Amino acid sequence: MDNVKPWLKQYPADIPTSIRYDEKPLHEYLEESASNSPKMKALYFMGREMTYEEVYDQALKVAGFLQSLGIGKGDRVAIMLPNTPQAVIGYYAVLLAGGTVVQTNPLYQERELEYQLQDSGAKVIICLDILLPRVSQVKKNTALEHIVVTQIKEYLPFPKNLIYPFIQKKQYNMVVKLEASADTHLWNQVITEKGHGLKACDVDPKQDLALLQYTGGTTGYPKGVMLTHYNLVSNGLMSQAWLGSKQKRDIVMGVLPFFHVYGMTTVMNYSVMTGSKMILMPKFDPEDVLKTIEKQKPTVFPGAPTIYIALLHHPRLKQYDLSSIEACLSGSAPLPAEVQQQFQHVTKGNLVEGYGLTESSPVTHSNFLNGNNVNGSIGVPWPDTDAKIVDMETFQELPNGEIGEIAVKGPQVMKGYWNRKEETEQVLKDGWLLTGDIGYMDERGYFYVVDRKKDMIIAGGYNIYPREVEEVLYEFAGVQEVVIAGVPDEYRGETVKAYIVPKQGVQLEEEELDQFCRKRLAAYKVPRIYEFMDELPKTAVGKILRRKLVEEDKKKQVREATKTV
Repeated sequence: MDNVKPWLKQYPADIPTSIRYDEKPLHEYLEESASNSPKMKALYFMGREMTYEEVYDQALKVAGFLQSLGIGKGDRVAIMLPNTPQAVIGYYAVLLAGGTVVQTNPLYQERELEYQLQDSGAKVIICLDILLPRVSQVKKNTALEHIVVTQIKEYLPFPKNLIYPFIQKKQYNMVVKLEASADTHLWNQVITEKGHGLKACDVDPKQDLALLQYTGGTTGYPKGVMLTHYNLVSNGLMSQAWLGSKQKRDIVMGVLPFFHVYGMTTVMNYSVMTGSKMILMPKFDPEDVLKTIEKQKPTVFPGAPTIYIALLHHPRLKQYDLSSIEACLSGSAPLPAEVQQQFQHVTKGNLVEGYGLTESSPVTHSNFLNGNNVNGSIGVPWPDTDAKIVDMETFQELPNGEIGEIAVKGPQVMKGYWNRKEETEQVLKDGWLLTGDIGYMDERGYFYVVDRKKDMIIAGGYNIYPREVEEVLYEFAGVQEVVIAGVPDEYRGETVKAYIVPKQGVQLEEEELDQFCRKRLAAYKVPRIYEFMDELPKTAVGKILRRKLVEEDKKKQVREATKTV
């Protein structure tokens, strides 16, 4: 494969197959955007706008303060924030101080938070006021020395900043009284204080970590993925090349959370590196997103299928003008063809499926935004990215069309897992990252994901790939969302179960679904069990938690068995 890359023949003339990478730290791009376009809008947040000059100025102050707390080269600083100005400022401040960011999901409960802080060894955390009790509770069991606390209202325009505390009290049924102490520091004071001058920190982009990004835990216990400045910069430059944004500034919709590497790269880092404006949405609410698109007119909208599905099924969708949207890159889960077609019809923009994983910063593949788009495919490798299909036992490369494990290589591939040498060696082989995803490549160089290794269902000796069954059920008119999983079966070993969210107002019947599937699938692939649900469990970025559904089923079986004993 190293010498034969059929996908390069598919590249249009305006997308380079190779890019020149400046070996400089990620935070230098914020400095450049602030220097070149100081008055250019960097972000929009619930009615307030900030320029690149303002964002950089505050990042410098926070960076200097972090250094005064003892943060130096390689020290880990956790950021536990939704998409707010503080999330952007804090992220780049940590890098400016020479530290390593540890992105932490604000939804984490104490057990999850304690695990990540212990594993990363973070010395400082930046969090929201409503999360302070949770952080304070686990602090004694971690390496945390300092907490920097901020509030949503601090970046809201008048009069929203006065009203928001009442909304917060009603929503969370709590009011946190903030007081500075020896180990607790108030963000508002940090960004107004003077005297914490920033000391330059020498960073090696290829060796020094910018980020410890924990895996989503959908296939096991979360691991810290070590991503260098070079990893993140290279993926940001690839994004620019793919979106054709070298000569223009975009307005980027920031629905994807920045504490997930997908939103961090395709929204936050991409915007900073191109001097574009990002729209920050602290939580996903379909009505708010539709209103914001109409008013702010974003041109780029990275998302996940569940996000696009929710917007398409909003009862007042037709009331909003979404025509500003030019490009949408969908990731985190397979993109159903019906969703792609409907969203493109509504926006008149291009929506394509891409692929990536935390370990690759994250994007490795995508369909082309202008032509050569293949439905059902994750597309072709991005510039300077190599990929191949290997045998899962021998790791030997397989011919076109044969199913095996997808392996990728490129400048965006991680340095390894934090403090997990053995697990690193299991997935990194001679520079190749074994993705854990099963797929194949066609003769033109387009790649297809069949499923994750651990999601494959073996029923009665047959291998069944959930995605194939899901695609069929998505064609059924009354199905809004579906996930297929293998559940224990005494006779077949495993059997196929469908978890389905019906469209609003639709009553689905198992018999109808069964007949529909039997016309389109081999009998052994047809679901034997159906469960209708109001919603499916998902990660913060919209990835359906298949494993959680299976685990709940196993617990139910144990409870039922116990009752009969």
